[in-house]
Amino acid sequence: MGLLSMCDMAVAAAHAKFGLPEVKIGLFPMQVASVMLHLIPRRKFSEMCITGETIDAQEALQLGLVNYVVPQEELDAKLQWLLARVVDKSPTAIRRGKHAMRAISDMTFPQSIAFTEAQIGSLRLTKDAAEGLAAFNEKRQPRWTGR
Repeated sequence: MGLLSMCDMAVAAAHAKFGLPEVKIGLFPMQVASVMLHLIPRRKFSEMCITGETIDAQEALQLGLVNYVVPQEELDAKLQWLLARVVDKSPTAIRRGKHAMRAISDMTFPQSIAFTEAQIGSLRLTKDAAEGLAAFNEKRQPRWTGR
């Protein structure tokens, strides 16, 4: 669950189970708590922590813990499909966008607007932004540098 909670996206096999069983051996999922509280509803997270019981893949999907649930034999294909939708995008835009999403998560709306407006201006100055605009204008695929 710790690794899963740190992922931006996740695909689960239909038979997968998810749980926080630490309480069953006298512990508590302390480290996972800081991330999981932002991923799933607080009451469901509390239930999972306090009971140590698992949820199935469909419930994980409903809670937003995973993006997709597929049969085991389709897992690799679904992962490849998801990755293909990411790897042809600007590494710079993704990196800076992820930073902005983390930064604004605890900001007020006016703070987040001011922060993201500043980010837009600086992102437009990157080589990837210049390449993306050039590729769009030239009707070709961009060649990202990650800068």
